Amino acid sequence: MLGIIREQGPVPSFELTANRAIPKAAARIHGLRARGFNVLTVILAEFEFRCTVRRNVAIYSMGTPEWPAPGFLETRGCR
Repeated sequence: MLGIIREQGPVPSFELTANRAIPKAAARIHGLRARGFNVLTVILAEFEFRCTVRRNVAIYSMGTPEWPAPGFLETRGCR
């Protein structure tokens, strides 16, 4: 999933769940953030997907920098 976001840029949640068969996209994004990746989420009020307007769709992208500041993992008890 991280590779898809890196390669395609902003990716709608429907691309991940419907086209790529990745279940629970929001939970996986949460997991990436917990590992320290700077994944950004923008919620669009309306988004057209497969000729149907969908409401409140998440768009995921990588922030800059992709990794947090040095020491992020140490302050969270990870080594």
